Amino acid sequence: MFGDVSGGGEVSAQGARPAGGRFVTNSAGKPCYNGVSRNGGMRMHWTEIMLLAAGLAADACAVSMTNGMCRQAGRGWELADGLCFGCMQGVMPLLGYLLGSMFAGMICAFDHYIALVLLGFIGAKQIFEALNPDAEGEPPHLTLPLLLLQGFATSIDALAVGVGFAAFPHFPLLGAAVLIAAVTALLSIAGMRIGRRFGTWFAGRAQVIGGLLLIGIGVKIFIAHILST
Repeated sequence: MFGDVSGGGEVSAQGARPAGGRFVTNSAGKPCYNGVSRNGGMRMHWTEIMLLAAGLAADACAVSMTNGMCRQAGRGWELADGLCFGCMQGVMPLLGYLLGSMFAGMICAFDHYIALVLLGFIGAKQIFEALNPDAEGEPPHLTLPLLLLQGFATSIDALAVGVGFAAFPHFPLLGAAVLIAAVTALLSIAGMRIGRRFGTWFAGRAQVIGGLLLIGIGVKIFIAHILST
């Protein structure tokens, strides 16, 4: 579907030309593949795109696990969860590619703060609700606005990946975006199903544990960015 793609240019989110083919990280610490062909041009194979997709989907999968653990949601919400995270993760590289390095670089300068604040707020609110249950003592429901907020927080760093794609003149951008979206959707659905099982095991403590995990994911994204710079 993708094949090898070659051309000239710079790939990394920071604009530095790599000395050889290798995995590097973008500004938020996510994996991004830089490759150099024998004639000096950049090249990327679909296997590298697959690995990149799996790396980008990790946070979405973890957040989906917390949704399965802590939120009231029917089976249909598993599909909604996967579609939301998948679409967000697939669209962000497209935006990064279209906006170009200048605007995406400006966003990447504070994307880790956005992720920290959003996930931290959602996690703290979840813990507060667990410690102060309503009269019926039921866990909160999963809602579409909450899913969209989580999807945005876990995918905004993918803008830098789109900037990297722009370095490949004949890069199959749409195909890569679809693959990233599909991998993220599948892993998110799997994560939510796993979370349901853990939620049963942890019973009343699941909501607090899930909130702590959300805060931890936000802190991890923030620290990964700080260390990468």
